[in-house]
Amino acid sequence: MKTRQIGSRTVSAIGLGGMPMSIEGRPEDRSQSIAAIHASLDAGVTFIDTADAYHLSGHKDDDEVGHNEKLIAEALRSWGGDRDAVLVATKGGHTRSNKDSWEKDGRPEHLKEAAKASAQRLGVDAIGLYQFHRPDPDVPYEESIGAIRDLLDEGVIAMAGISNADPDQIRQANDVLGGRLVSVQNQYSPAFLSSRPELDLCTEMGIAFLPWSPLGGISKASDLGSTYDVFQQVADAKGVSPQQVTLAWMLATSPVVVPIPGSSRPETAKASAEAADVELTDDEKSRLDSAARH
Repeated sequence: MKTRQIGSRTVSAIGLGGMPMSIEGRPEDRSQSIAAIHASLDAGVTFIDTADAYHLSGHKDDDEVGHNEKLIAEALRSWGGDRDAVLVATKGGHTRSNKDSWEKDGRPEHLKEAAKASAQRLGVDAIGLYQFHRPDPDVPYEESIGAIRDLLDEGVIAMAGISNADPDQIRQANDVLGGRLVSVQNQYSPAFLSSRPELDLCTEMGIAFLPWSPLGGISKASDLGSTYDVFQQVADAKGVSPQQVTLAWMLATSPVVVPIPGSSRPETAKASAEAADVELTDDEKSRLDSAARH
């Protein structure tokens, strides 16, 4: 599989997003999620994304919090491959204490406690990549990032990133971190191109850009081919799926892009990983670019 760089780590060009395995609609059989993670790892994926808020809504202080982190840790323990080669990224600063509500908590004290709790759930001495999940309008951004800097300095985390950030916040975070910002995780897909300025800035700065919901989200991923005829046409010509074409199109956009499609089934996890090997011609890229803009 092709590789990309996230800070000091070389990872697979396509990662695995763990959210569908833990929020509403997750598989009833836990073993299915474990199998999906194993299938992704066996296909060459060496980057997994999660968050402490990836759990059922309406929970804050019980065992449900960090469900996905614990699931990934369990899957890695039971996998027979080289676990040291896998970079696991998690996030803090988002909570789901109220039913059907995503809340923000960017207080430095919360972020520091959350990171240490995540490290414990993941079973690591230091989190490979820790990302501030979403800006909190009630807390100055530099204070939240200052907590991430402190975690980095203390060795609680090995690398630092941010999520759902605009260009000014990317620059500010990098300044507060002393030039040690390694990743930005924003929404990006053919249907959501609003983060293109952030992608372009990450390309300029040499910072990994991690598109979340790269296939348009859990409920829309299966409709890619019918929504975008060109993606289906290119897929048919290559004998692959429009979802795989979408991931290949993202990889062709910039060398810093590492899509993190979510999956809860072994077959879709494997298919997403295989998209890294789909090659697009310049003409196909141009046609896909045009289709995504409309």
